[in-house]
Amino acid sequence: MSKLRVLVVDDSALMRKLIPQILARDSEMEVVGTAIDGSFALKKIQDLKPDVVTLDLDMPRMDGMETLRQIMRHSRVPVIVVSAFSTEGASATFKALALGAFDFVAKPQDAASAHMDEIATDLIAKIKGAAKAKHKNGGLTKNSAAAEAVERARPQKKQQRMRQEPTKIVAIGVSTGGPNALQYVLSQLPGDFPGSILVVQHMPEGFTELFARRLDESCEIDVKEAQSGDILIAGRALVCPGDRHMKIRRMALANTVVLSDDPRVNGHRPSVDVLFRSVAEFGNRAIAVLMTGMGDDGATGMGVVKDAGGLTIAQAEDSCVVFGMPKAAIERGFATRIVGLDSLAESLSIHCNLERIARSAKV
Repeated sequence: MSKLRVLVVDDSALMRKLIPQILARDSEMEVVGTAIDGSFALKKIQDLKPDVVTLDLDMPRMDGMETLRQIMRHSRVPVIVVSAFSTEGASATFKALALGAFDFVAKPQDAASAHMDEIATDLIAKIKGAAKAKHKNGGLTKNSAAAEAVERARPQKKQQRMRQEPTKIVAIGVSTGGPNALQYVLSQLPGDFPGSILVVQHMPEGFTELFARRLDESCEIDVKEAQSGDILIAGRALVCPGDRHMKIRRMALANTVVLSDDPRVNGHRPSVDVLFRSVAEFGNRAIAVLMTGMGDDGATGMGVVKDAGGLTIAQAEDSCVVFGMPKAAIERGFATRIVGLDSLAESLSIHCNLERIARSAKV
């Protein structure tokens, strides 16, 4: 069985040594070359024909963003961005995802980094996921096109939003391909959306705050990074911070968010299963949504929501960058609806407004 061929592109000599050392932990892949900048990278892609490229964005001569544009235009080799822990690095990373990068990992600071094992596991898994998705560009292309369209349109937000109890609690779990897909779906929701949305996106600590801000800028609904004590209100989405779990505490006056540092579940913190199990307590007011992503986090929790009488939705395969998490739920019989990316926002609006119409009819 042939190994996965990886090209490492980074202007840092340390990273060109460290990343191959990380990938050497897995016998199924080999680093076939390294490049110091984008110009060298494009030549080596032609010569070496790698299966996957790891790409630094901050490089001299041809930077990572232009390199990515050229790769997407000419070779379509899957790209994993290796992103710096900084506001500038995070902002560039989300732009790279919109341009077509498969996913990203946080750049290790040095060989002695406390998170090295975690970063290594994450990078190896994403390279394998990228290689599997290499011949399935439909979801990736669609997500990227949608994200670029959303970037060009900045909606008008309500100056004053009344604090109203939500008709439904919508919990969304997503991983690889999620930033673009979420941006597209949330941007399609109207400003008076009557549900409250909770999002677990598998993403490293330090990136989720900027991610939530970028979503907020492209949506009529409000979006923010969640904090313990946040109240669930209609027309707002709360994004779970990286490296925290998110649960909902049911209270007499208002339902609130609780963040915790409990152990990882399914190898993740945050875990979709943790959120879904919590939201299942709302019974038929709960909606659980699994979108594009690797693995099976959230599938078991979706079964709990279904058993409690809630609505369960899985993103359709042809619109997923990686059909892992939705597939796991569908195969176990936990998804009651299978919906494409283009129709997901409309489906959520319909189900959340049905409750509002029913309430009005009783008055």
